[in-house]
Amino acid sequence: MLVRIGLLTDGGYPYATGESGLWCDRLVRGLAQHEFDLFALSRSAEQEAQGWVQLPTQVGRVRTAPLWTADENTLGTRASKGLLARMVTGGGARSYGRRERQRFEAHFAALAASVCAAGAVGGEDEAPGAGAGAPGGEGRTAAADGQFTDGLYGLAELAREHGGLIAALRSETAVRLLEAACRAPGTGRIVQTATVPDLLAFARELARVLRPLSLDWYDEEGLGAVDLCHATGGGAVALPGLLAKRFSGVPLLVTEHGAQLRAHYLAATGAPLNAPVRALLACFHRRLATEVYRQAAIVTPGNAHARRWQERCGAERGKLRTVYPGMASDRFTALGESGDSGPGGTLVWVGRIEPAKDLIALLHAFAEVRKAEPGARLRIIGAPAPGPEGATYLAHCRALAAQLFPDEAPDAHAVGDNPVSFEEIGGAEVADLPDAYAAGGVVVLSSVVEGFPVGLVEAMFCGRATVSTDVGAVVEVIGGTGLVVPPRNPRALADACLALLRDPERRARLGAAARARALELFTVEQNIAAFRGIYLELILRAPVRREAEAVDADGEPRPFAMPPEAHVLGPWTASVPAPAATADRKPSWAAGSRAVCAGAPGAGGGDA
Repeated sequence: MLVRIGLLTDGGYPYATGESGLWCDRLVRGLAQHEFDLFALSRSAEQEAQGWVQLPTQVGRVRTAPLWTADENTLGTRASKGLLARMVTGGGARSYGRRERQRFEAHFAALAASVCAAGAVGGEDEAPGAGAGAPGGEGRTAAADGQFTDGLYGLAELAREHGGLIAALRSETAVRLLEAACRAPGTGRIVQTATVPDLLAFARELARVLRPLSLDWYDEEGLGAVDLCHATGGGAVALPGLLAKRFSGVPLLVTEHGAQLRAHYLAATGAPLNAPVRALLACFHRRLATEVYRQAAIVTPGNAHARRWQERCGAERGKLRTVYPGMASDRFTALGESGDSGPGGTLVWVGRIEPAKDLIALLHAFAEVRKAEPGARLRIIGAPAPGPEGATYLAHCRALAAQLFPDEAPDAHAVGDNPVSFEEIGGAEVADLPDAYAAGGVVVLSSVVEGFPVGLVEAMFCGRATVSTDVGAVVEVIGGTGLVVPPRNPRALADACLALLRDPERRARLGAAARARALELFTVEQNIAAFRGIYLELILRAPVRREAEAVDADGEPRPFAMPPEAHVLGPWTASVPAPAATADRKPSWAAGSRAVCAGAPGAGGGDA
């Protein structure tokens, strides 16, 4: 059965960046019997300048739109005062008439009230007994959820009919309504302290996240024409799917390899925003995640860790299907099937060097290992994270290694007699990724923050015994085929490493079990098979919306084009009609988009 899927991406496919883009490309190529339309949100001008990956033939059309504007990076410069003034006055865009202004004020006031109320019910500064479990808490939460959905969809319908939403969201009226909502009784203590600059910053972020409401993606030539929407996240990327369901009755599938809300919380801790802005954004994203999970027909978390986050945000257990990310195992086949368990006295760490990986604890643990096993070695293989933070952290790790082993100063590259070496893939010693895992008999993961541990799965494909910290989805992935210790505990990490270094038979046994588990659960093939079944299930459950497609070009019936339940009176044949477009109600889109045929010049590679 041919299914037309609207694939919704944010900062990934078809742009040539990130693991998310690789997953999407594998999914599209693996389901060649279906047709895909891509609806992609970009995150920066630099990302767009990198171009697209080469798209397969089953991609019928690509429509892109930015989640950014050219002026957003200029805040904080000398021109910021003029920019803030333009933001307050609407930036020169046409303003709403009286009726449209009244509609905007009513919908935005409801949205703002729900976001500010979340500070007192389930927010960062929730008082004891004030949550949903307290007397009346569930009623207050339900009321705030209702306000959020009324405001969100009301703004979407206003943008669909009249445009101009982005300017309105950055207007003085919006800031005034936000201030009134923050000062209202029952809001959180942090939210009540928001100043005008805080409200301006939140309005700017809100306008960016809600930019998909103003896109021209929801007609019968866009998302209204697909059989189902597949969103690759639960945040802003799922907004087009929410509107496609509301305007055209298109079912929504949401895939999250890591919970988007958790990622937002982690990113907010390092953002240069004041506490009231972070609190407001956290409340908004919590409300948005709740609505996305409520409207989705099926939600596919990538692991149990993400699933728990989704359940806390209100996702129904009956909608949740855990589908592990598919990873290519072919490049690790030769090493995994060789039966070689690697150098018995060498620990190897592979990954991106950054503070979350806690190499400091690993170095302290290796100091204990070295005392017990003087011949042991540690090879740290990977490049620092982009930016000054990664380079600074790498320098700190090298300095600590030199301090811990003063008589055997660790070298930056060579292995030789040094107990610790810092290397990068592509050098003489480590030509490719499989060579990195072949460099040691035990692979170590020392992270304090981890979602789905990709490097751990790669080590399992290679048949390596592993020692990992109990973070993220590590326990779920390893499943008893490796040793797991508490994070930030160098003593426990050292003991586990010593146990495997001293027992080669156990290393070989665990490595073989790890490879078998990885091949069973974490391959591209199992991932594609799971989504093939989910797509067909959603199509069978969806209402029939286009009876004209039940016949071919000659007017002959298409076999199985219309399921039998389509002939049953009642909800099977009910559909959600899309509002008719008229010439005098054509929206003036605040955020541009462009439709590109996949086979046209510039649709792939660096020519985009």
